[in-house]
Amino acid sequence: MVHTYPHGVPSWIDLEVADVDAALAFYGALFGWRFTEKLPPGAPGRYAVASWDGTDATAIAAVATPDPGYDGEPMWHTYLAVDDIEAAATRVEELGGVVSSRPQQVGPPGQPAGWMARIVDPEGAPGRLWQAGTRAWAQRVNEPGTWNFSNLLTPDVDAALRFYGPLLGWERSDDLGAGMARVPGYGDHLARTVDPGIHERQEFVPPGFSDVVAGVLPADGPAHWSVVFAVADRDAAAEAAERGGAVVHASQDTEWTREATIRDPFGADLVLSQFAPPPEFVAAEADAGRS
Repeated sequence: MVHTYPHGVPSWIDLEVADVDAALAFYGALFGWRFTEKLPPGAPGRYAVASWDGTDATAIAAVATPDPGYDGEPMWHTYLAVDDIEAAATRVEELGGVVSSRPQQVGPPGQPAGWMARIVDPEGAPGRLWQAGTRAWAQRVNEPGTWNFSNLLTPDVDAALRFYGPLLGWERSDDLGAGMARVPGYGDHLARTVDPGIHERQEFVPPGFSDVVAGVLPADGPAHWSVVFAVADRDAAAEAAERGGAVVHASQDTEWTREATIRDPFGADLVLSQFAPPPEFVAAEADAGRS
């Protein structure tokens, strides 16, 4: 079944980098991705979609050339699903954000992959809106070598939620942990579609956790999106990234994960995250499986 994304749920990520071939080599070696060029020969720029098998059915992320005239640092971009991109772009401006490129169709006439708009939120974080056409985007997530999560890092969490709440329907639930934004009903959507066992699997976590779609976390410096990739072994993945020319900025262990923040050889930051739940959670899941 196709993984679809309701309004307000992050649905895709891509990296814009000048040396696309070098980026394909680095990320292909790090995560085991295969790449498929989506733009026809002779088109300006490149858009290479990563997947497990070279098809959209296992699409993970993409690597692209920057927009003409862009001279900023390479970065991973997070796309936010919307039902009506024209209405969403208007709402961005009403809420104090900037639409840096108006909604535009992506893909061939008559069979658009979707519609995309570039935005900057009121705190200065660049992002993307995506209204799906034939392509709902990321089909493999939350498994080693795929996109796991996106966090908005901002100096003013309350201001960020005053923007993304009305725009995307995000709600903050303090009992789920600091900075967790959710779209009510998203867990039920997953249960009806691609993840029928999600509620049973999350029986031991706080109610509403299955609705969490992104993090909104306090951080110094300019507001920006941080992209997290799942890995089977944080230390092994970090070492592999270093062999490929990346730099490891920091490592940390949380209650649920072992993480490393790295900068790839092209200057883009990302997080490698190994799922490492507490022993009591593992024991509870094991007991549930035996019952």
